[in-house]
Amino acid sequence: MATETEEPRLTVDELAARAGVTVRTIRFYSTRGLLPPPVIGPRRVGHYGSDHLSRLALIEELQHQGMTLAAIERYLEQLPADLSAQDLAIHRALVASWAPESAEEVSRQELERRAGRALSEQDVDRLAAMGVLDRTAGKAYRLDGSLLRLGVELLDVPIAHETILASRTVLLEHARAAAQDLTRLFRDEVWGPYRERASDADHVAAMKSLSAHMQPMVIQALVTAFQRSLREELREAFGTGGPADAAERDA
Repeated sequence: MATETEEPRLTVDELAARAGVTVRTIRFYSTRGLLPPPVIGPRRVGHYGSDHLSRLALIEELQHQGMTLAAIERYLEQLPADLSAQDLAIHRALVASWAPESAEEVSRQELERRAGRALSEQDVDRLAAMGVLDRTAGKAYRLDGSLLRLGVELLDVPIAHETILASRTVLLEHARAAAQDLTRLFRDEVWGPYRERASDADHVAAMKSLSAHMQPMVIQALVTAFQRSLREELREAFGTGGPADAAERDA
């Protein structure tokens, strides 16, 4: 849940704007137990943090997948109560990865409405560099809505435009290499033997089941492996707490 020292400190109106939903929706989710209560500050004003934003993004993604509100309630009940905003963001990424690509064309006004804030040309350039959107003819943008929330959060992170481009290149290169190696492995070690035993009904059924579940299993394995590897690398490079603790020590 949000703490009194957590940033950002958002009022319910600010949270609604950042999340791209209405205040009424937030209050409704809160009454259903889908959102943790805010931290009550001076003048009895509730303040919300990044965990609320991440949880709202997860709820939105689950709805996009076609889940009913009751199903979402059951889904969230199974999650650990102490998940951080980062954990929720990773969880949402896993959920979103099962969906087909959903790029759509939007106007600048619609883009800013979904972003929950005004966007400068530099902001748009950074979002484009992250692969969140592409400029199209006229003043429209081709938007990947599943990446927008994360991209907007990164706008306030002090990272140079060139660094974002370089990071994206590294990730795409390694992701493509992993996908090629895994596809080659599946083709040689699984698909080849399957074709040789196509007359075996049980084997055919097993292959169909594997094909249906392969992408979710591989993506979850890759995300888990990358998360652990990145944590270890950051620990070695910056110390126990990663860059955040290193910056605090140097301040």
